[in-house]
Amino acid sequence: MNKVIIVFCFCLFSKSSFSQTYFPPNNSTEWDTISYLNLNWCQNKIDSLYSFLDTNNTKSFILLKNGKIVLEQYFNGHSDTSNWYWASAGKTITSFLVGMAQEEGYLEITDTTSDYLGNGWTNCNLIQEKKITIWNQLTMTTGLDDNVSFDCTNDTCLLYLSDPGTRWAYHNAPYTLLRPVIENATGQGINLYNYQKLLNPIGMNGIFLYSGYNNIFNSTSRSMARFGLLILNNGKWDGNQIMSDTNYFNQMLNTSQMLNESYGYLWWLNGKTSSMFPGIQFIFNGDITPNAPDDLVSALGKNGQIINVVPSENLVWVRMGEAPDSSLVPHDLNIAIWNYINDLPCATLSIEDYQGKDTRKLIEIVDVLGRESEQLKNQPIFYIYDDGTVEKKIIIE
Repeated sequence: MNKVIIVFCFCLFSKSSFSQTYFPPNNSTEWDTISYLNLNWCQNKIDSLYSFLDTNNTKSFILLKNGKIVLEQYFNGHSDTSNWYWASAGKTITSFLVGMAQEEGYLEITDTTSDYLGNGWTNCNLIQEKKITIWNQLTMTTGLDDNVSFDCTNDTCLLYLSDPGTRWAYHNAPYTLLRPVIENATGQGINLYNYQKLLNPIGMNGIFLYSGYNNIFNSTSRSMARFGLLILNNGKWDGNQIMSDTNYFNQMLNTSQMLNESYGYLWWLNGKTSSMFPGIQFIFNGDITPNAPDDLVSALGKNGQIINVVPSENLVWVRMGEAPDSSLVPHDLNIAIWNYINDLPCATLSIEDYQGKDTRKLIEIVDVLGRESEQLKNQPIFYIYDDGTVEKKIIIE
């Protein structure tokens, strides 16, 4: 006689197993995992996600739940030891380092940029130039003309267009000049300061390198995921508070000015009523990633370099790769990947999903009244596992 098992998985994560955030050890390749089965995700839907990523020139994709790896996939010869550039997603590391420099008393973000770059770093007159602060560089509100040259940091390229704080425009050059601001304030090269304050404390690798005018961070995909995990946990790593300035940290991840509600200190913010995008002086209604949780914060870089952090879900995912399109910031790709992530859960799991893959330990079998039970036929029974999940099964014969 044929046997049919219908399984309904209730992902009831116990606090002891799932609410506590896991941190991978530093200086180690060890990183704990969670089975996708524990999240009630279907293999065929994961395969669809991977197929989409592969056809869109992805190098790597990692998804963390509570700090543990649920999904990790590499494409086109990339691996967990391969380094790749972050593009503008690396702006968020610079933002973090500015906060560390302020915490240590090297600078204040309200300081005029000229305090660290000297007079004449722009082509503005002295009065105009001295109005530009580090805060304006962090928020893309310097008022410098982004239409003259997007990347050029020479003083001849940095022309006055409007007073600082009156116009939002995504402009690489003023951001790039945060590197010498940090270096002159701290008296250290940015890579040494970054290693001491961020990379070493959380086990990241990586280096800032100049590419033309641009200051580009490069690292492995797992290092990118570590940074996302640090941000998820409010600047704390495995009990060690890396950034103690909670005011700066919160300002970094919240609306920094009302010209573009969806921008913090070089971070993109979801769940806002309006947004602006690079290269367009137009305010759009609605949030930047409408199919993602409202509390999503994102580091986004050209050619699809992405870090997504969702505190309400204790979730981080990262994507590295080559260009799926020509946009400076990959909002469309981000939305497309979220469509696949939102589709991962399945109402029922097939027997094939479970065979040979389930490593959980069964604690107890109970009936609908909560009484200990045997594997009864043709009526619902509940399997309780050591990871906090509960499955309802009906064995039909």
